[in-house]
Amino acid sequence: MTDLRVGTGASEHADAARAGREAAEQAVRGLAGEPPALVLMYATACYDLPALVAAVRAVTGGASLAGASSSGQFSAGRLIEPGRGVSVLALGAGPYRFGVASVTGMRADAFAAGRDLSRAAMAAVGPDRGPHSALLVFSDGLAGDPQGLLNGIYQVAGAAVPVVGGAAAADRALSETLVFHDDRVLGDGAVAVWIDSPRALRVVSGHGWRPHGLPLLVTKVDGPVVHEIAGRPAREVYEENFRYEDPMQELPTPRSAGYHSAHAFGLIEPDGSELIRGAFVDDDGLIRTFTPLPPYGAVQIMSCDPDDLLNVCEPVVADALAVESPRVMLTFSCAARMDILRERAAEEPTRLQEAAGPVPTFGFYTYGEFARSTGVSGYHNATLTALAL
Repeated sequence: MTDLRVGTGASEHADAARAGREAAEQAVRGLAGEPPALVLMYATACYDLPALVAAVRAVTGGASLAGASSSGQFSAGRLIEPGRGVSVLALGAGPYRFGVASVTGMRADAFAAGRDLSRAAMAAVGPDRGPHSALLVFSDGLAGDPQGLLNGIYQVAGAAVPVVGGAAAADRALSETLVFHDDRVLGDGAVAVWIDSPRALRVVSGHGWRPHGLPLLVTKVDGPVVHEIAGRPAREVYEENFRYEDPMQELPTPRSAGYHSAHAFGLIEPDGSELIRGAFVDDDGLIRTFTPLPPYGAVQIMSCDPDDLLNVCEPVVADALAVESPRVMLTFSCAARMDILRERAAEEPTRLQEAAGPVPTFGFYTYGEFARSTGVSGYHNATLTALAL
């Protein structure tokens, strides 16, 4: 089997063109003369993003490029804080073939966008495919329904193709988030990389959140607004689990925009595991989630502390690297995790890289994570997800 060559680069220069060029040149040097087959790029939304993409592409040439705006990045154990920098990963072909495609129109119909995206990425690989595949997905983090996008992907790709990736972010602001495909910077859309592989690819996740109390039914929702849980006002049920009498001591985190909670919903899956659904209180005092909870779905209120979140690093890495000769670990963490970790945020990328040893880790902080191995569900919040190649 042909070895996969990997190169990473990063720059925090204030000028977009210079930052893109520096990061791309570092990444390409790691390929030792082999042309890149795929380039991944994550960057602060503060840059002139078209200029940044153009600078990276000037170095990497015609290689397919995919990526997203971020709320921070990490590469080989180094944290780049929100509002700064660009990170670039260059991959040789190795044993894989990559097909990259993008769509827009998530707000109008996320399910249809997911179907179109999956078909286009599959077609980009070509008709002769290997025995195994995975799909790497980046989506606009504030557009439409990301679980709906994943549902559409699932309808086309089927149960055998695992999905991993992240929703684009914007340095903690609830403003425009964008994805990258070759020379384009896209809003209201998603980009996917179909990875054709001679061996099975393994998508893993872990979150560290703990449930409180008994499971409860969601009895009234309107899109992302949760009105009732177990027939009672949702905010009342939610706040019963808070540690402080004043809920405003729980709801904000000092480094984030909006009223993000130290708690979350755990959507209970058929196997008993929980999909984490982040929640916040909007300006009208209503509980909102980033993707709709299903009516009459079973949930538990979840909470965590920094050690809970950090202690999943080693199990996630061990699970992800349990494949033959891994060369890089693609990792996605959540801006909400960084907010809860606060001054300990740099510990997460450090622990990930220490656990991975010589295998470089590469990822960004998202507004939601994709990790689906079985079943249709697989959109998460405040969760660590990974795929090793």
